[in-house]
Amino acid sequence: MNLFVTGAHGMVGRAVVKHAEALDYQVASFTRSTLDITDADAVTREVARLRPDALINCAAWTDVDGCETDAKRAYAVNAGAVENLARAANKSNACFVTISTDYVFDGAKDGFYTQRDEAHPLSIYGQSKLDGERRAQAAHARTVVVRTGWVYGTHGTNFLSRVATDTANLIKELAARGANIKAINDSYGSPTAARDLAARLCELARLDLPGIYHVVGGGAGTDYATFARHFLEAAGFREEAAELETVSFHDLKRPAPRPVNSRLRCLLSEHIGLAPLPAWNEKVVMSDE
Repeated sequence: MNLFVTGAHGMVGRAVVKHAEALDYQVASFTRSTLDITDADAVTREVARLRPDALINCAAWTDVDGCETDAKRAYAVNAGAVENLARAANKSNACFVTISTDYVFDGAKDGFYTQRDEAHPLSIYGQSKLDGERRAQAAHARTVVVRTGWVYGTHGTNFLSRVATDTANLIKELAARGANIKAINDSYGSPTAARDLAARLCELARLDLPGIYHVVGGGAGTDYATFARHFLEAAGFREEAAELETVSFHDLKRPAPRPVNSRLRCLLSEHIGLAPLPAWNEKVVMSDE
């Protein structure tokens, strides 16, 4: 299979390229510096030149608070560029797989969000990602939308990645600054290992079955504090030694609103033979290495 992968320097993009190459796929990977996906003509030319079997879009602007203060950039990257890629895939007769987010939901529901639930994003980030979903589906019938969330792994810079893959160094860094590990104890999601997400993205590209899929780690989901405690213990630290400080979701007062609960479950995957991904706590550390 010939793949065209954008966002190749990001955590998920790196994992996709690594997984695909291990399967002996031919992979053309692009970063922001090698292809401006907001440039429709450039995207069309490059896809037409390479004629891939599938495009996997791992590029996005995921700075939730940054999106809230720069809606123009958020929509350009998370919606307009996605449409550019979908149109180019359509012209080249390729499957298009793009990553969306659990932030398309408002978090008011108890339990898991499925494809039956109506999207109602709270933030510019969530709104731009939902717009990207819809534009892609309108531009190309062979679009696979993958909603995911709480992704962690090697090369990741978010809280989950740093705790899961480099706990000891994180603790040392914070100790040097006289700071504690702060973790939210009343916000819930489905932690997802980047390498597992990457494998599923490649599977969906190969299957070429259009639709919206929810792809997250298995299990009941968790909160940030419980996630942190698990990896602190796995790394040999007592909670009090690492000075884990729990905080409330509502006390942080961040610029962009976020869903309190964004746990996802897929109604389609098992029906097409895709097994649930491993839960975040099934292994001591799960990265894309």
